[in-house]
Amino acid sequence: MSYELVIFLGREALQTILLVTAPVLGLGLLTGLLVSIFQATTQIQEQTLAFIPKIVVVLVSIVVFGPWILRVLVDFVETLYNNIPYYLAG
Repeated sequence: MSYELVIFLGREALQTILLVTAPVLGLGLLTGLLVSIFQATTQIQEQTLAFIPKIVVVLVSIVVFGPWILRVLVDFVETLYNNIPYYLAG
């Protein structure tokens, strides 16, 4: 297995991780921003107000994006398994 192949596989794995986590993290970030703006305008500094909406949004986004996330991960793993002979030969 060459260094180029190892770097390629690492890059593909990292891109897959970023692609899979982007919707969940993006919605969590957006919710946190909206809650922070709400807290700044109303001067409510309750700590649980910052966490509970983010937890709910992240859980809902996992439910909504779950099938897509699973499909992307399964495709990645299938590609890895199908290319094992090429990885060993190269």
